[in-house]
Amino acid sequence: MKKAIKINFIYFPFVFLFFGLLVNCSSDSEESRSNRENQLIPAVEAIQAQYGVLPLTERLTGVVRAENQIAIYPELSAPITAVYVQNGDVVKAGQILVTLRDNEFQERLRQAQANYQIAVAQVKQAEAQLKKIKAELTRMQTLADQALASPAQLEAAQAEATSAEADLELAKARVEQAQATTSERKETLAQTVIRAPVSGTVGSRNAEMGMMVDGNSRLFTLGQLDNVRIEVVLTDRMLNYIEPGQRAEIFSENLAFGVTSAPLRRISPFLHPVTHSTEAEIDIANPEERLKSGMFVTVDIHYGESEQATLVPQSALYENPNTGETGVYVSQDTLGHEVASLTAQNTDESIALTPPISFRFVPVEIIARGRMQAGVRGVESGDWVITLGQNLFGGEPGKARVRPVEWGWVEELQNLQRQDLMQEVMREQQAALEDTVLN
Repeated sequence: MKKAIKINFIYFPFVFLFFGLLVNCSSDSEESRSNRENQLIPAVEAIQAQYGVLPLTERLTGVVRAENQIAIYPELSAPITAVYVQNGDVVKAGQILVTLRDNEFQERLRQAQANYQIAVAQVKQAEAQLKKIKAELTRMQTLADQALASPAQLEAAQAEATSAEADLELAKARVEQAQATTSERKETLAQTVIRAPVSGTVGSRNAEMGMMVDGNSRLFTLGQLDNVRIEVVLTDRMLNYIEPGQRAEIFSENLAFGVTSAPLRRISPFLHPVTHSTEAEIDIANPEERLKSGMFVTVDIHYGESEQATLVPQSALYENPNTGETGVYVSQDTLGHEVASLTAQNTDESIALTPPISFRFVPVEIIARGRMQAGVRGVESGDWVITLGQNLFGGEPGKARVRPVEWGWVEELQNLQRQDLMQEVMREQQAALEDTVLN
């Protein structure tokens, strides 16, 4: 009996606690229900579709090359005796970059010059001999005319003169040969001094004093960075609509304003036999040398415009998981013109959300796709379409609170490239690694 009384005594306070909770829950039920309903309604971003033409672009990845970019190789096999330039140095055409050991080449030149002098002396000797023989031939001719010399003697003198003339011609040929050898040895000796063939900036230095080099040893890369060339690869399909003269936009975080434009200058008419692709080139000025050779840039080539259509951002297109159809989520209500919108200049994300608005999935026919926009049928100009958060509906109709946005804001978000995101991830990983090392 005492045990039962003890149990009742213990649980007695919990009875009052339970009834207290019921009272509190009943008084707050209406407010809690309202909060739960608000929490279940998602928040999305939406934009008004507009009517117009879609600029047709082809997005490619380009590689930066310096103007007159060349690799410097030695033409001789010899050790390096001096290096006169470093990476980043600006040189003029003809300026000395490297010198090679020249002892053996100087010795070969001296030998060639000595052979040339010998050949010249042999010519003089042959000329003197010919002169002597011709005098003898003249004397013999006179004796023969006076019948004081036999015809055989005259013929022997004539043959000797012909042989002397041939010896002189041979000696002269040896002089020319010795002279050519001497010029060749001089040119070879000059190649021990490696000079800049063009003006430009030195990079990719691979030359050190004492290093043995040959014709396969790349010493430097030289190019003019004040003007650069962007190289892009075009497939055979792209050649049907891309041609020289079309406007190209080059995007890079290294550019002063992030983007510049220039016409497409050249397209190679010869396609690779395996990949069936070719190269196109864009020339742009680079006065501040922000673009370096080997950098990757994003290139948009504008090749035309689509027909008139309703335009929606690419981010508004959504594949319905239930039907597999591509479409957009369209508002069944009107947001009103008095609603403030989020713009690229005004990034204040505290802009108030609208009350719950109904949306439904509308399949669309895609007429054309651009880099930022798509031309579609099935949506009217002025309709509000969701650009961010449509996956929260799972293909079903529903309600959402809306943060209205403008086209500039959506395009700025869509302009984030995959490589930009990857660079951000790599920077974060590098920072984490540095923190780990420091700690």
